[in-house]
Amino acid sequence: MSAVAERQPPFPVAALKALRPRQWLKNGVLLVPLLFAKGIFERGLLGHSLLALASFSLLASGVYLVNDWFDREKDRLHPEKKRRPIAAGWLAGPQVVGLVVVTWGGAFALGAQVGTHFLAVLGGYLVLQVLYNLALKKLVILDVMAIALGFIVRVVAGAEAIDVQVSNWLFLCTLLGAVFLGFAKRRAEIEALEEAAGAHRKNLEDYSLGMLDQMMSISAASTILAYGLYTVSKETVDRVGSDHLKFTVPCVVYGVFRYLFLVHKRGLGGSPEKVLLSDAPLMIDAVVFLGLAAWALYGAKALAP
Repeated sequence: MSAVAERQPPFPVAALKALRPRQWLKNGVLLVPLLFAKGIFERGLLGHSLLALASFSLLASGVYLVNDWFDREKDRLHPEKKRRPIAAGWLAGPQVVGLVVVTWGGAFALGAQVGTHFLAVLGGYLVLQVLYNLALKKLVILDVMAIALGFIVRVVAGAEAIDVQVSNWLFLCTLLGAVFLGFAKRRAEIEALEEAAGAHRKNLEDYSLGMLDQMMSISAASTILAYGLYTVSKETVDRVGSDHLKFTVPCVVYGVFRYLFLVHKRGLGGSPEKVLLSDAPLMIDAVVFLGLAAWALYGAKALAP
């Protein structure tokens, strides 16, 4: 620990790192209802969505702080997590408590500006995270399902922020995509920890690489199929006004396959947001997807002869 203490950064730097701002990228799914509801250019809807995004990001940061505090001993056994500020001993208990109060207080203050329904979803997400840390993360398969449920709650929150309903297709695509990422994360953890996997997280002993590979294959195929059917469904075509959203399907196919490649050949997948921000082909694919989706939703009809 002395070697770590010598390199201890100032409190603001350690605090910011402990908040895990890179993880806020996950909360970007809150904006999906706004995108597909064609509300990007409506100032009121955009403002509510951005407030919701900020609120969820603060709440999630507080959850990460609590998780890291209770998992600090186990995290010291992990090759990457041992560098987290709390595991490294950079933040003391009172400092962590203060940061949690600030982040959660800010989250609910911003959430109150969005609306009472959103505030209820925000509270539900916090309850889910408490249940996950107390019990669900110890249960094989259910741990990943709980992670996926967290993404669904984010999408519901984004919909509540702009007062729209979550479509059945969006629900399915979010669930299946999140399950795929969750099993990829577990696979990466087992590969990184090897013999120490069970010591870091007990339920990792119940997984095997072969089983996880099968689960990833099933969820990956299901994600592609669900999204493809969504783009050409009558409900979607009627709402969008064209079937042009189908042109985004190749981006989803490539993105899923590229992610599988990175998991199996590069040993990545333990941190989805890190993978997205560090892999140029995946970033380009995401930009192309967003561009095509924007064209299909906002521009295709206007440009049609």
